[in-house]
Amino acid sequence: CDGAGLGAELGLYHALKIAGKNVRVINVDSPTPQYRFLNPDTHIQYFESNQKFEGADLALVFDTNDERLIEPLFSELKKKVKMIAFVDHHPILKQGPRPSQDSLIDVAAASTGELAYRLIKELGLTINREVARCLYTSITFDTQLYRFIRNSPTSHRIAAELLEFDINPEEVHRHLFGNQTVQKMAFLSRALGQIEYFGDGRLAILKLRDADLFHYNLEPDESRDVIDMLMNIETLEAAALFREDATNEY
Repeated sequence: CDGAGLGAELGLYHALKIAGKNVRVINVDSPTPQYRFLNPDTHIQYFESNQKFEGADLALVFDTNDERLIEPLFSELKKKVKMIAFVDHHPILKQGPRPSQDSLIDVAAASTGELAYRLIKELGLTINREVARCLYTSITFDTQLYRFIRNSPTSHRIAAELLEFDINPEEVHRHLFGNQTVQKMAFLSRALGQIEYFGDGRLAILKLRDADLFHYNLEPDESRDVIDMLMNIETLEAAALFREDATNEY
């Protein structure tokens, strides 16, 4: 779970809690250390394959519309939950499972945090400092510091409102983009030297092994921001990262 989904789900979670709703967050994996400033372990349950949980009236799945990405949790949700809806801004796959009809999919939105903000407003929920900090985290991460806003002023308008809650944006930015360790920098130095370029520098491919991360005492998810660094290369139109977690498992 990265900053986009984490901030969006926690933002709506806190807003619903203020309204007195019975709500919980269940994720398939734990976030990397850079997100500890949102206190995820205090508010999030982490699903295990043998875990059983009580049903609910509604489950919202954030920042993806592909149910396969949250297995085996999704299979349990289908058994226990009355309605499942996806909240996402990515295009729906041409080949693959289709999101439910009740889903909120808006490819014009620059971030999932924007959609969570929209839900909060439409439901008439309260935004306090904690809600604002989570939503700001989601929008800032998803837009990569407002570089990718899909030619819309919406992200900036929402951010301006959230900044009224004294959320300390400099601290948020530091946690999201500036909290690199010596080990992480050593890993990046090695990894970025292995980039392969195709199509006159328009496509970049990087292959990593879980063993490479283990060597530097890093968690697998700490490789996620490498793809964002690749996209800083001027000629690139697309980049892909392949991570080998085990033999024949990518």
